[in-house]
Amino acid sequence: MQPDFVVIGAGSAGCVVAARLAEAGYRICLLEAGGRDSHPFIHIPAGVGHLLYDPRYNWMYASEPEEGTYGRPIHTPRGKVLGGSSSINGMLYVRGNPADYDGWAQLGCRGWSYDEVMPLFRRGETYAGDGDPQYRGRTGPLKVEDYRTILPLTHLFVKAAQEAGFAYTPDLNGARQEGVGYAQMTRRGRLRGSTFRTYLQVPAARRNVEVIPNAAASGLIIENGRCVGVRYLQGGQAKEVRASREVILSAGPIGSPQVLQLSGIGDPDHLSSVGIAPRLGLPGVGRNLSDHLTVRLVCRLRNLTTINELARGWRLAREVMKFGLTGKGALTFGVTSAMVFCRSREGLESPDLQLLFTPASYVFGKALVLEDQPGMTVAVCPTRPGSRGTVLIDSADPTARPKIRYGYATDRDDLRVMTAGLAHARSIFAAPAFSNYIVEETRPGNAVTDNSQVEEFVRREGSSLYHPVGTCKMGIDDAAVVDPRLKVRGIEGLRVADSSIMPYLTTGNTNAPTIMIGEKAADLIIEDARKAA
Repeated sequence: MQPDFVVIGAGSAGCVVAARLAEAGYRICLLEAGGRDSHPFIHIPAGVGHLLYDPRYNWMYASEPEEGTYGRPIHTPRGKVLGGSSSINGMLYVRGNPADYDGWAQLGCRGWSYDEVMPLFRRGETYAGDGDPQYRGRTGPLKVEDYRTILPLTHLFVKAAQEAGFAYTPDLNGARQEGVGYAQMTRRGRLRGSTFRTYLQVPAARRNVEVIPNAAASGLIIENGRCVGVRYLQGGQAKEVRASREVILSAGPIGSPQVLQLSGIGDPDHLSSVGIAPRLGLPGVGRNLSDHLTVRLVCRLRNLTTINELARGWRLAREVMKFGLTGKGALTFGVTSAMVFCRSREGLESPDLQLLFTPASYVFGKALVLEDQPGMTVAVCPTRPGSRGTVLIDSADPTARPKIRYGYATDRDDLRVMTAGLAHARSIFAAPAFSNYIVEETRPGNAVTDNSQVEEFVRREGSSLYHPVGTCKMGIDDAAVVDPRLKVRGIEGLRVADSSIMPYLTTGNTNAPTIMIGEKAADLIIEDARKAA
């Protein structure tokens, strides 16, 4: 039987859209280019380090060499598995700042203000902590909770940040984001809580959703100005599926613009240059790419336990037993255990910096290899960068990878914000709470202080925080790809619902906002379907 809706991409937003439409009684076909989420490292929180470099579950994208990073390709992991990037990420749940969404609304995206999206955040979650019910949900499919095990080192960081002048915030997803607080995670008990394992386990969703894994969309079927289905490749065979109502593209900030361009939707000059006949001129497709560039401040420690020691020898064996018996310990850790939201200068309406604390340190130049000696790390991240890049296909071959160009540090103000962030992080490490424990700053080192030295450090060692957005921008201007109801401009029966529709980045990690976008998309689709009935 022909489905009512076809959803492309079983990731953070796609699973939400499919589940909510199914709960409303519609038949859904959900296509996912990746495979099943069967590997245990997907479900054990501490397994994230392995997933970030595993091509079985990760697209392992890399950006093109650019001047802003001294010609270094930047590793860009994206989930290639049911659950998408929610199956391989650091599990942090960060909604962002109210000013983010009010800013979207001020750009003409009606219905997307903070007050309007807040109910969607609440509806999607069940928060296990003592959150204010005005802000936190208790009945949603996504389970959100605080860290189950917190090392004394993380408590010291939170104390030191307060000594450095940052107010304590008991719930970073509550009434106030600014300040220092403990991280929250999406989980199912001791295990990871991807959107596939949460939203799509509801009985109505399981009953009405047909999930087709290993099905890579190769193009949209467009007839008489309307999208009526999807062509996809599975096991080397070309197949197609048609929708009686709509197609929803949720392939992510890299996959969604790629599918549109392969279908002849994008900048006509660019499409013609790669051998694709333009069907619909939308120059904004694949442009407006924005990402969180980060650098890491690392300190050597003494007389404190860090993850560096817990991940080896008898301590690791103990942590494995603890996880198996109690569901606690180091194997429940994500990447960040505490964070600070702060401002780079006075006069800003809201924080423009995020400092992410990890009670561990890594060998420089080796991917996620822990150092032998105790260490701690703060990732310094300007949350609202002005730099922009592109995701553009370079071939009409649907299996060829698009070219990713981040354009990091092309906006000089991003470097100013980064310099301020390093100063904030150093002020925390210089606080009395750490006075008996810090041996030395190993990266970038105390000699790196002025603007030119920081710029050199950023270009030499800066990396992605894995938050690309914006490549199918929502808005009402000529560069917008979708309108505020997420409909692709100029074509019927097609919407985009994932982080690619963000006009600009939110203040913090992007998984929670992406899930909210899935919730919003489902509401809009159901509303329009009922009006048309």
